[in-house]
Formats: sequence, structure tokens, C-alpha cells
Amino acid sequence: MRPVVLCFSGLDPSGGAGLQADIESIGATGAHAAIACTAITVQSSQQVFGFEACSATLVKDQATTVLKDLPVRVIKSGMMGTTDNISMLTHLFAEHTISEETPFVLDPVLVANSGGSLGDEQTLVTAFRELLPYATLITPNTHELRALSGEQDLHSGAKKLCAQGTHAVLVKTSHDFDSGDIEQYLYIKGEMIHQSTLPRLDGEFHGSGCSLASFIAGRLAMGDELIDAVKAADHWITQTLRAADKPHPEDSSAQLVPNRFISVQN
Repeated sequence: MRPVVLCFSGLDPSGGAGLQADIESIGATGAHAAIACTAITVQSSQQVFGFEACSATLVKDQATTVLKDLPVRVIKSGMMGTTDNISMLTHLFAEHTISEETPFVLDPVLVANSGGSLGDEQTLVTAFRELLPYATLITPNTHELRALSGEQDLHSGAKKLCAQGTHAVLVKTSHDFDSGDIEQYLYIKGEMIHQSTLPRLDGEFHGSGCSLASFIAGRLAMGDELIDAVKAADHWITQTLRAADKPHPEDSSAQLVPNRFISVQN
């Protein structure tokens, strides 16, 4: 059996983000994605119109069934939808249903790239703070990092989250549109141990954050060290975005969909 990543995330009918992004990105690493669906969204590649969250009991039952059945190496979470679902995942770690030794990549989704709501932000932030100490790596965008840490400076925010128990934080400047190239910083235990610069490509991308976090999770499942997984993800995500599909080519402001099946060149 290929190494398994168990993903907690919502269903995006357009296939750009959420569970389909998880499945395709993890598959690209050679690992296998198993799914605990947290919500059914109503969204296009351009906009979120609404969602209906799955109950915490249903999500827990999905997850524990997979954990009993498959060799889960890594946990990855994205859109959780409700504080109950976040608390349920926290309890799975606290009660050792999921071992604290299992790597956990937490993508703390608060809003969609289009700006659509994926839950009440403040209550989600409060619940996520209880889950953060179990995370091997969190991959927030700039808005999420500031909301979770209460700090405007991204470096201070990353250090603060590490001080509060998170093992590592990947700082991404992709949502700071006044900057040039995208800068990324990997903080482990409060120390910056890696930084990289990625080209800022034209356009907005639907599901890029989901894809990056899931690819890292897949590489961890395949045996990579954290820094190596992040470096590999940098290279892979750049190529998937360069090859992105254009659902509305006549509209230059329309979001693009990453092509996660692109053959990555070394």
C-alpha cells in the first residue's frame, strides 16, 4: 500500500480547490489520499456561494474508519467549516486516536481566494488556536497568519505561533499584492531555517494554497524531511501554476485552476 495521507477538507464542485486539490496533489507525490469530507460547498472556480458543513460526528466516523483500515502516515486539514469539526480533530489528537507523532499539515482556511466566507472567522480562529499545538506545519496565507497570531508583522506572527506550540510555520507573501516576487520563509521552533523566492505569475489562482499544503503532506508521507518537502513543493507549485487552466480566457481577472497533472521538469 502506498503511504496514506488522511485529508480533512470540503468538496469544491469546480474541482479547483478542496478535496480534489488534495487528491491530485498528494497523488502527484506518489502517496495515496484518503478523505474525511467536512463540508459540501456551492462554488464555481470564481466564487463561493454557500456551503453546508458535515456534522462533527459524521466527519469523525469517516476519519476513524480510515484510520482503522489504512496505513495513515500523515494528516492534512484544510476547510473545516465549523468550530465543532475543528474541536473534533483536536480531540482525535488529544485522545490519541491520532498519534501525536503523526505528522500533521494544517492549512487554516478562513476564507476562499475569491473572498467568499467558509465559516465565521473569529470563532474559527479561536478553535484553530486549540489545534495549532498538534501541527507539524501550518501553511497560512498572510491574512490567516495575522488573524491567528494577532501580529501584523509576518515574521513576528510566525515566531509567536511557534512559541504557542506549533512546530513549524511556512510564511507565504503570495497574498501581499504590493510586493514583487513571492517570498516564503520556513520557521521551525521559532527559527527561520529556510527562505525562497518564487516568481509572481500573472493572474489569481483557485486552489493554490490547498495544492501546496497537500503536496507537502504527500512528500512527508513518502519520507521527506520537512525542509525537503517544502523545497520540492516550491518547485512543483510553480510549474502547476504556469500550466494553469483558464476557465474564462476572455476575462483577464478570472481565477485560474492549477494543472496538477503537469509533468514536472527537474
